[in-house]
Amino acid sequence: MDRCTNLDIEELKMTREQYILATQQNNLPRAENAQLYPVGIYGWRKRCLYFFVLLLLVTMIVNLAMTIWILKVMNFTVDGMGNLRVTKKGIRLEGISEFLLPLYVKEIHSRKDSPLVLQSDRNVTMNARNHMGQLTGQLTVGADAVEAQCKKFEVRSNEDGKVLFSADEDEISIGAEKLKVTGTEGAVFGHSVETPHIRAEPSQDLRLESPTRSLIMEAPRGVQVSAAAGDFKATCRKELHLQSTEGEIFLNADTIRLGNLPTGSFSSSSSSSNSRQTVYELCICPNGKLYLSPAGAGSTCQSSSNICLWN
Repeated sequence: MDRCTNLDIEELKMTREQYILATQQNNLPRAENAQLYPVGIYGWRKRCLYFFVLLLLVTMIVNLAMTIWILKVMNFTVDGMGNLRVTKKGIRLEGISEFLLPLYVKEIHSRKDSPLVLQSDRNVTMNARNHMGQLTGQLTVGADAVEAQCKKFEVRSNEDGKVLFSADEDEISIGAEKLKVTGTEGAVFGHSVETPHIRAEPSQDLRLESPTRSLIMEAPRGVQVSAAAGDFKATCRKELHLQSTEGEIFLNADTIRLGNLPTGSFSSSSSSSNSRQTVYELCICPNGKLYLSPAGAGSTCQSSSNICLWN
C-alpha cells in the first residue's frame, strides 16, 4: 500500500510540473522582431489565376453553345443526322447529297415515287471489281460519250427479261422484233450482214446501195426480192450479173423491156432502104451479148455481127 501511495504522489508532481511549464510558456513575452509568413496567393498571381479561371469558363460556355448549334443545324437525332437516316435495311438518304470521296456500296435504289439521279460536273464513272481488287467492268457517262468496258454488254427487257441487245468481242446480237434506222443515210456496214429479212417502213422505199464497191446477196436456199406495191430496180455503173449455176433464170411478167440495146446491121436485096424499120429481132451472141437486128422473112441474127465482134 505504501508503494501505491508513492506512485500517486509522483504522478501528481509530474502533472503539476507540466502545468507550470505550460503556464510559463504562455506568459513569456513575444519577441519584437518575429517575422510573419502569410499563407495563400496574393498580388498579380492571384489576378492571373482568376483571369485564367474566367477564360476557361468563357471557353466552356462558347464550346457548349457551338456544340448545341451544330447539333441543331445538322439535325442530329438518334437515327442519324440531316438527310441521312440509319435503318434496319441500310442507310436512307433523302434530298440532294454530294460525295467528295469514293462511295462503296452494294446496292443503290431510289424511292418508289421518284427517280435516281447521279450528277457530276465532269463525268459519272461506275466500276466493278472482283475479290482481288481488279477492274472487271466500267461504265462512264461523260459530256461527249457513254463508254462501257466489260466482257459482255446486254440490254434486257423489263417485262420478260428478254435480251434486246448484246455485244461482246465476237458478235453483236439484236433481239428486238424490229430494227429501225431513222437516219437519212441509212445504216452503213463495213463488213458482211446476216439477216433473214430486210424491209422498209410503210410508204417508204428500200434501197441497198454500195457507192464504191459491189453489192453481193447470197443465201443457201435462195434470195427473194419482192415489191408488192411498187417497182423493183437494180442499177449499176458497169455490169449486172444474174447467174444460176444449177438452175434457170425465170422472168415472168406481162411486159419485159430491155432498153438501150445496140442495133446490128443487116443488108438484104429484097428490103427497101427507103422503108422505115419498125420491127426488130432480139439476137444473142455466143459471148452472151444482146442486140437488135431488123426483122425479116427469116432470122437476121448473125454470129459474125459487128456487135458480137466488138468488145
